[in-house]
Amino acid sequence: MSSERNIGMIGGGSWATALVKILCNNVDQVNWFMRDEDQVKHVLEYRHNPRYLQSVELNLDKINPSTNLKKTLEDSDIIIVATPSAFLVKLFEEIDPTLLKEKVVMSAVKGIIPEYHAIPARFIHKTFGTPYDNIGIICGPCHAEEVALERLSYLTVACQDEDISEEIAEMLSCRYIKTSISDDLFGTELSAVLKNVYALACGICAGLGYGDNFQSVLISNAILEMENFIDEVSPIHRDVKSSAYLGDLLVTAYSKFSRNRTFGFMIGKGYSVKTAQLEMDMIAEGYYATRSVMEINEKFQVEMPIVEAVYRILYERISPVIEMRILSDQLT
Repeated sequence: MSSERNIGMIGGGSWATALVKILCNNVDQVNWFMRDEDQVKHVLEYRHNPRYLQSVELNLDKINPSTNLKKTLEDSDIIIVATPSAFLVKLFEEIDPTLLKEKVVMSAVKGIIPEYHAIPARFIHKTFGTPYDNIGIICGPCHAEEVALERLSYLTVACQDEDISEEIAEMLSCRYIKTSISDDLFGTELSAVLKNVYALACGICAGLGYGDNFQSVLISNAILEMENFIDEVSPIHRDVKSSAYLGDLLVTAYSKFSRNRTFGFMIGKGYSVKTAQLEMDMIAEGYYATRSVMEINEKFQVEMPIVEAVYRILYERISPVIEMRILSDQLT
């Protein structure tokens, strides 16, 4: 399959690199924006991203790396944003808001915009005037590290316009990637945000020494909490047992590749938030998401004891031992 539309990838991290690898199976060219000029030079000279997924050999016949964000956006019809949510506002602050108005913009962010407590779809719509029908999300369950190894993985493409969902899904489908589509843009984005918070909770419990039995109950309660929240915020029919919701939650909560679980594990072991962030040198989206979900839920008032426990540990510096003991009495 060869797309007639030009693709722009925004981001130089592991997930952006994995998506570029996938896209090169099906499209003629990917315009790839990375902030770091040395990173671009390394890719052009050695065909590898020097910082993330170094084992992935990149097809230079199909990628056009650049540090010029404006040109990447201008030259692309479909934009895939794979930058940590905490950096999005600063990244786009000097970009003409009309530049993305007529584009198709797909979020692969898996986080929430902390400045506005907004999911990426809402941020894109409000900032650039892009119609919601032209905004979508690419979600898992899918870790970049397993894409690099070409292990069989699954992606869901959610967009209110089914034709766009199918087009993007076809671009991403290959020997080791199976795709499905959904029209639940807001539910899948909120699910992608919440699963990082629940992965933090799992990591904290693991760091404290809780076993598999407890964590299975924690995740069972987490999917119910997630369902109640997203049904309240976006009341449409959805099956949260499908892979875009439950599957993504499970892999993020349990996988050794999950940076949110790793971050939580360090907190459970006694690291401060700042020390854990410095040692990881990667963004754990769940840290920002926890505060934002609490802010959003002030309006909806959904019972969310797991999110509240994580919030108190991260932001109020309550002892993880005490919080998880209290939480354990609330789970069923």
